[in-house]
Amino acid sequence: MNLNGLDLNLVRVLDALLRERSVTRAGEQIGLSQPAVSAALNRLRHALNDQLFVRHGNDMVPTPRAESLAEPVRLALREIERAFHSAQSFNPAELERTFTLMGADFFSMLLMPTLAARVAAIAPRVSLRFLDSARGDVSRLLQDDEIDAALERPLEVLDWVSSVPLFHSPFAIIAARDNAAIRQAGIADGELLPLELLCELPHVLRSIDGSMSGSTDEALGKIGRKRRVSLALPHFQAVALAVANGNYLSAVPRQFAVWAAKTLPLAMFEPPLPIAVPEIRMYWHARHDDEPPHRWIRNQILEVVDALGFVESAAGQVVAP
Repeated sequence: MNLNGLDLNLVRVLDALLRERSVTRAGEQIGLSQPAVSAALNRLRHALNDQLFVRHGNDMVPTPRAESLAEPVRLALREIERAFHSAQSFNPAELERTFTLMGADFFSMLLMPTLAARVAAIAPRVSLRFLDSARGDVSRLLQDDEIDAALERPLEVLDWVSSVPLFHSPFAIIAARDNAAIRQAGIADGELLPLELLCELPHVLRSIDGSMSGSTDEALGKIGRKRRVSLALPHFQAVALAVANGNYLSAVPRQFAVWAAKTLPLAMFEPPLPIAVPEIRMYWHARHDDEPPHRWIRNQILEVVDALGFVESAAGQVVAP
């Protein structure tokens, strides 16, 4: 094909059509009228000698040729954006952008309020959006720019995903402050919870996929013991509420346990056996490594994590609320 007839605006139109599958929505995304998008599509069809999109109801369905172009076109546009961003001076106060993060509700409660206040003071035209971990595959969401960063446990990701450690997240055992079995055993807040009680009392598990086992079960299995998971819930806050209002135990991240015990009638205890400690990391697409706005928001996250003392609270002993 003759590249002289293929300008950058045509590439932008193709990318928008591949994303939106609609001439109208594609035009809205890139600021072009519907006739202008249709005209650009006709030029693309001529240049590539392919229909590229065929109408199916209200949607434009890409042909195999168009599908094959989606990934390289998106990567090419991102590289061009990064090149021009790098050449410009960056001022957070003038930035207008929405950053989308993803992770457990742990972060929506413990991190996001402080991060939002910090960002608002520095970059008042920046918006933040937080999605739940259950949203989907991290690599795909990063590839499609549906999220800017994921805050997750160690993940198996593709080699174009960059990451940095945030903190380690050891477990503490939480129970209702007036749990009868624990009080009868004379176990004070912050002490080691006996193994027999850990296995005897029912547990609540935070599970986004409905599974009824986790790291605690793996640790117990290594010594030939089991616990009884009676309730699985998708959010840490729901777990804390269930424990505070019932006879349950739960193994939760220590940082969350400290936070939850400040607002709920919870007691915290040391687990009676070693449980694997996950390292929480921040993941993003490598194409954003050197993009100033993206690098800026990553630094804000790192600084807020440090300011909130997540590292220090992970290293310390469980203390009574």
